[in-house]
Amino acid sequence: MYALTVLPGRPGSLEVRELPEPRPGPGGLLVDGLAVGVCGTDREIAAGQYGTAPAGRDRLVIGHESLGRVREAPPGSGFSAGDLVVGVVRRPDPVPCGACERGEFDMCRNGRYAERGIKELDGYAAQTWCVEPDYAVALDSALEDVGMLLEPASVVAKAWEQVERVGGRSWFAPRRVLVTGAGPIGLLAALLGTQRGLETHVLDRVTDGPKPALVAGLGAEYHTEDPDRVFSAVRPDVVIEATGAGKLVFAAMAGTPAYGVVCLTGVSPAGRRLTVDAGSINQEIVLENDAVIGSVNANLRHFVQAADALGKADPRWLAGLVTRRVPLDRFLEAFSPQDGDVKTVITLDGPG
Repeated sequence: MYALTVLPGRPGSLEVRELPEPRPGPGGLLVDGLAVGVCGTDREIAAGQYGTAPAGRDRLVIGHESLGRVREAPPGSGFSAGDLVVGVVRRPDPVPCGACERGEFDMCRNGRYAERGIKELDGYAAQTWCVEPDYAVALDSALEDVGMLLEPASVVAKAWEQVERVGGRSWFAPRRVLVTGAGPIGLLAALLGTQRGLETHVLDRVTDGPKPALVAGLGAEYHTEDPDRVFSAVRPDVVIEATGAGKLVFAAMAGTPAYGVVCLTGVSPAGRRLTVDAGSINQEIVLENDAVIGSVNANLRHFVQAADALGKADPRWLAGLVTRRVPLDRFLEAFSPQDGDVKTVITLDGPG
């Protein structure tokens, strides 16, 4: 079988290699890979910025936004041959820390976790892969074309869970959410906002391409104006920040009414400087009982929540998020962003 591999830490080392077909461990699933989504994390690993190969190996099979079909499943696994399946990304650390011990491995305290396609475990960009049933989520067959969206949707499901847990410290009845950024994470965050019955707004700088129509398709409002003006007009009770852009991060902190909750999901690049009125931002957060939280990754519970959300969504709308499909033997095209991209996918069911 063929897989997309990289030498972590070495830019330009991404290549398709023929590898022995894996065999599952006791009780494991053997899965035929259908597709993987490509995101900023994959591009950063390909650029040599980070990534860790499995112990004793030089190369890492990348890909963490998985989609496959079960070929073999042992009795009692809860899965059957033919099931559409997605693999969870993170695995708890072997120590384990208190969070990992309780299944909250997305909140690992000591950093000894492993991640498929990122850190110490091969990923899912392979024509055949294995996964433990406890780290697999079955999908409805209607999601066959878009099931690779489950991983980013799980990140969003966790973000919303965290918002609601923080809001639950007191009476919490949000009416409006503003999502900053109309990439896959932002659009899926908007989807989950509309599913919660909230008045949903999305802020992005792109004025053409598919993004405005995708937001409109949710019944949400798309904004491209100056961020401060948008925050002032919308006054969102909840902000899901999905860009990592410093200006938007600080605008979000200052842009909610009393008891606002801001959830940061975008990772800001280091080294960029902004001049902000830190005193005013501090006053607003403290005097209005606001909360600013960070959220990253997901555990099994969030994957299950995301599967439910995708199952309830309009499949035509979900299909609109996948703007490019690239075969495995042309993988480099998937790592070169193009105008109009939302989600680019590498298909695995053809020749390597």
